Amino acid sequence: MCEEVLGVIAYIGIGSNLGQPLEQCLEAIKCLSSVNAITLLRCSSLYRTEPIGLKNQPWFVNAVAEIRTSLSPRALLRILMQIEEAMGRVREAHWGPRIIDLDILLFGQEIVQEQDLKIPHPELHKRRFVLIPLSELASYAIHPAFGVSIRGLMERLEDDSRVERIEYG
Repeated sequence: MCEEVLGVIAYIGIGSNLGQPLEQCLEAIKCLSSVNAITLLRCSSLYRTEPIGLKNQPWFVNAVAEIRTSLSPRALLRILMQIEEAMGRVREAHWGPRIIDLDILLFGQEIVQEQDLKIPHPELHKRRFVLIPLSELASYAIHPAFGVSIRGLMERLEDDSRVERIEYG
């Protein structure tokens, strides 16, 4: 008899470039894993990444977490925003510096198009700093709106910003 597995696999983008970015990304992962309705399955390597948009700011540390959750996309968004707020996130400039940033990249094969919640993340396919860690975890995953694998999106990527794996530990 197989045990029923509940929940959906989702991928969460994690980023920081203020304070101690590496430590803040690790803290965000720890916070994610402490939520009852979330099981942290795996986490990508951490990457030092060149800023996009506003170039005159510190480089980011980015990663992607693979989770299984029984939450709805909306409830997951609320949890991510609560973690950001608890860690001191203040929303100011779009693409600007931040203590922590948590984004739902993929939520199973769901497509959500609401005012404040868009899944898959609308910039996912354009961003090297997202696709490299996501590809590390799930190169085979299919983008539900495009029908293309993450590896396929990497092959088509035009973003040439620098993304460097961080060796730590």
